[in-house]
Amino acid sequence: MAIDYKKSNAPQNTTVHDLIDLAEQTGNIYETVAIIGKRANQISADMKNDLEKKLQEFTEKTDNLEEISENREQIEISKYYEKLPKSTLIATKEYEDGKLYFRNVSKEKDGLDF
Repeated sequence: MAIDYKKSNAPQNTTVHDLIDLAEQTGNIYETVAIIGKRANQISADMKNDLEKKLQEFTEKTDNLEEISENREQIEISKYYEKLPKSTLIATKEYEDGKLYFRNVSKEKDGLDF
């Protein structure tokens, strides 16, 4: 599931969540944490790839005069990514808003008749 994490309405700071409410969809807090954790890893990898692509543009040029302005641009890009909400906060917000699709394969297998 792709999300535009730049437009996420996730909080910038850590917030307190009621674990009982958070685990309501799965019935198990550990399963809920695993779901949110896996999604956070996906978001983090996506953010890292996006940042690396943007910063890679600066490594191709070697002119010294351009380096000064490029360094400023690189710093601005890095600062922008640092200000984005953390991947765990984005994933938790997605989960709370019902925007995550997840399934437990082991539970599905238990329900099948062979």
